[in-house]
Amino acid sequence: MTKEKQLSRSRSLATKVIYAAFQILKDNSNEMQMRELVNEVEKKVELNEWDKARYEKSGYIRWQSILHFFSIDCVKAGFLLKKKGKWYLTPEGEEAITLGQIELLESATRAYRKWKAEQPEEIEETESDIDEATTSMTFDEIEQIAMDGLENFIQKKNAYEFQDLIAALLRAMGYYTPFVAPKGKDGGIDIIAYQDPLGTESPRIQMQIKHRESSANVQEVRQLMGLLQKAGDVGIFVSSGGFTSDAKSTARSSHIHVELIDLARFISLWQDFYNKMSDEDKSLLPLTPIYFLAKGD
Repeated sequence: MTKEKQLSRSRSLATKVIYAAFQILKDNSNEMQMRELVNEVEKKVELNEWDKARYEKSGYIRWQSILHFFSIDCVKAGFLLKKKGKWYLTPEGEEAITLGQIELLESATRAYRKWKAEQPEEIEETESDIDEATTSMTFDEIEQIAMDGLENFIQKKNAYEFQDLIAALLRAMGYYTPFVAPKGKDGGIDIIAYQDPLGTESPRIQMQIKHRESSANVQEVRQLMGLLQKAGDVGIFVSSGGFTSDAKSTARSSHIHVELIDLARFISLWQDFYNKMSDEDKSLLPLTPIYFLAKGD
């Protein structure tokens, strides 16, 4: 009997979806939003009806829950990092791809069990517990529900309301916003922000904001670069639809500093600086924190 045949049905599925996720991350500069990654895994892996079935108790799709569940092993092994809805493949994770599907997961599981053995009040976990455990909502899934709610709320804003959100975030970060473009032609700059009231200190920020479903392209990023004529000027491009790969590459390689902020990064910054906002600015995108006991996953 081969090693693959000895695997339980759940673990066999886990080897496929985890390995596919690692490959997809590697092909996307080692980082990806969790939701986008899940969509790509579904395209890459051949899934049968059992894999795609929903758990009766929770209603969650089996293969997705198994992906989240076993990703915990990969985090403990140092193969993956997770931060605010985004998954990152570490150099160790990239190297682990060479182990192949089964050994990659086995290696991650060994690392998880070693970590768990060092924890107080260790609870024995058997292979038969996997299906039961994956019927519970993981932190990733809770975080994604929260992210989806925030994204949907923001997407319903019009362009000028989204612009006001950006200005509110800048103020929470300690910047002054003397210019927020009114309706009508703005000459390519939507917000100007200073570190001091008179704008005498560098950096002086000039912002371009696009609120739409389509990604900002390289020509639009270069257009902002062309407007940064003064020494000490920094460009920030905010796009709720994200950026094309060419736009990202151009911003990274340019000697002109242009920072790109997509919707996920904007939400992360809003969460980070929310407590520093005025009540008026908080009301533009109100948040409610929920605290629960961390389980180390």
